[in-house]
Amino acid sequence: MSDVIITTTDGLDGRDVSEYLGVVSGEAVIGANVVSDIAAGIRDVVGGRSGSYEKKIESGREEAIKDLRADAEELDADAVVGASFDYEEMAEGMLWVNLSGTAVRTRSE
Repeated sequence: MSDVIITTTDGLDGRDVSEYLGVVSGEAVIGANVVSDIAAGIRDVVGGRSGSYEKKIESGREEAIKDLRADAEELDADAVVGASFDYEEMAEGMLWVNLSGTAVRTRSE
């Protein structure tokens, strides 16, 4: 696993940003099989939540994080600051997960 730190904050405690390397992002597109998902949804919905859809979204977030780290590593960054997720419906049954932030190099204070 990569040592690139990803944070939603503008900085890291105990570290100064020494260089801003640019915007990086990671994306994932999550598809849903309508027939099987409807059946799973009927079995799976408890209290208004669907465990199977939540797992798909979690998987999409993990893929986006992996892609973001790879982009940051290509720039020789040791952190990504200001990271933010965005979710968009692309088409019926398709969800786009995007994570973007600023790749930086840091040094101890």
